[in-house]
Amino acid sequence: MSPAPKSPAPSKASGAKSPGAPAKSPPLLALQQVGVDLGDRKLFEGLDLALARGERACLVGRNGSGKSTILRLLCGEQEPDGGQRFLQPGVRVGYLPQSPALPGESTVRDYVTAELEPEALHLGEAAIERLSVDPDARLATLSGGAGRRAALARVLAGQPEVLLLDEPTNHLDLPTILWLEEQLQRWRGALLTISHDRRFLENVSSVVLWLDRGALRRMERSFAHFDAWVEEVAAAEAKELDRLGNVLRQEEHWLQRGVTARRKRNEGRLARLKDLRATRAKLLQRRQGEAQIEIAEAERGGTVVIEAEGLTKRYGEQRVVADFSTRIRQGDRVGLVGRNGAGKTTLINLLLGRLEPDAGRVRLGSGVEAEVFDQHREALDPEASLWQTLCPAGGDMVQVGGRQRHVVAYLRDFLFEEAQARQPVKALSGGEKNRLLLARLFARPSNLLVLDEPTNDLDMDTLDLLEEVLADYGGTLLLVSHDRDFLDRLCNSVILLDGRGGAAEYPGGFSDALRQAGGLPDAVAPEKPAPRTGAPAAKPTAPKPARGSKLGYKDQRELDQLPARIAALEEEIGAIEALLADPALYSREPARFDERSRRLEAARQELETAETRWLELEEKRESLAREAGAGAGG
Repeated sequence: MSPAPKSPAPSKASGAKSPGAPAKSPPLLALQQVGVDLGDRKLFEGLDLALARGERACLVGRNGSGKSTILRLLCGEQEPDGGQRFLQPGVRVGYLPQSPALPGESTVRDYVTAELEPEALHLGEAAIERLSVDPDARLATLSGGAGRRAALARVLAGQPEVLLLDEPTNHLDLPTILWLEEQLQRWRGALLTISHDRRFLENVSSVVLWLDRGALRRMERSFAHFDAWVEEVAAAEAKELDRLGNVLRQEEHWLQRGVTARRKRNEGRLARLKDLRATRAKLLQRRQGEAQIEIAEAERGGTVVIEAEGLTKRYGEQRVVADFSTRIRQGDRVGLVGRNGAGKTTLINLLLGRLEPDAGRVRLGSGVEAEVFDQHREALDPEASLWQTLCPAGGDMVQVGGRQRHVVAYLRDFLFEEAQARQPVKALSGGEKNRLLLARLFARPSNLLVLDEPTNDLDMDTLDLLEEVLADYGGTLLLVSHDRDFLDRLCNSVILLDGRGGAAEYPGGFSDALRQAGGLPDAVAPEKPAPRTGAPAAKPTAPKPARGSKLGYKDQRELDQLPARIAALEEEIGAIEALLADPALYSREPARFDERSRRLEAARQELETAETRWLELEEKRESLAREAGAGAGG
């Protein structure tokens, strides 16, 4: 067994431990000065990482930066090219890889409970049930998502002291993600997880490890503070770039004038100049390798894209959709949320006219050109190359948004290297397959995009860019996702499905819908009256007043005051964000930094509440005015 590593030096970044902080527990698992080579380049070197009991850490970084490699090093599945791994004697490590290798002939029950003591078998049974896997199914017959859930059940049931999870929320529905969050928040050992799900990381983590250009940074705070930390690091690096630029100009001037006469005496200065150049080049890498995504848009059709009335669909005795109505207009962004099997795909197919309802009707607007992203990636031929996928008719050009692009250049926009263009699709990782599918989808002109779990396996930088592109998309978006942050940022209405046929639409993002619905619909709870369905996207039907054609005095006064309240909150948020952008604030005034960070979160919540309330009152006012007009016309 390797000796225990020295404690890593405290981080100089925002979030490092303050001098009065209590001493950390000794690490259960650690890497010391490890390095990994990938043929012609180093993935990282001199990397230190320690996990102590009670720490819930998340590991973030771009696709390909080495996050999954670090988990394999920690669990002992991969040997480093340099450095050492330390594991406390007797400590058990549980590891969930992105693509678990499953013994095909074993049943789910046998696989999950194989290493459990007799008195702990109930833990395996409970995990299987909660993760919705058939205990008697052979592993060879499971889909990729079901196989991952079986592997997650095995890891959790074993209750190891160290838990390493690589994208644990992929293929989980929202109720299961919430359950997993609760399990991990109570975890008493050490946890390290990789995930693209921001809300999940905010709720689970107490430490952030950021793998950035081969270096591992550490912040002793939850992921909720990550964006502010990144801005702080970027500002410090920009300042360092300016300083290095000045030093380099001075050193290069000296190099041109004095090196010949004093070569031997000044070899150290030459070496310093070389190091300066390498450091500056590394800092300049921050903006390299970013995806460049654009969506080809078709001409817009009519104002109403989809109009549905009283949609009902059953499969045998099971009611999947019951009496659902909606009106989706041009430019709407509608999210669909529910358990796996709640009927999201069925509802999508009904709305697109691909499935006949048992009752009700659907009308598609004029000129609708839809493109669909399928989370199962069935549109991708695993034997075809990336080139053939984008140019199925041959040639080397892709038509994107009315202009020709060379296929290799277009692949680079989605972070593929030229050497990958001739590789088969089956050689790609999950995130790469998703990027390829998005590249294929976005090259085709559309004015209606249907995206079924597009965020799986994508890194956060690509997710942020995808979000920006979708926000700028001029067409209409139907989004099936379990990513709460993604739904909150994009959607102007959300349809919640309860798994018993009930489907209700609410204005705003996921958090707004959850608040208005009083919680997430539970498919196994006793049936209760569902909220009224059929409200147009972003225009819910306001409660019908008993009498009158105008808002009451209190509601009207509140509506009049809300714009000023919203403007004041926006101004306050902007001022706090500007203050927190100061990279020296945390080290100079840590108490103020914490207080302002907490106030920023509270102000954002207040702003969200105020905007939602304004929308409710404005819709109520418009509804009253319409009813009054209809009454006068009658």
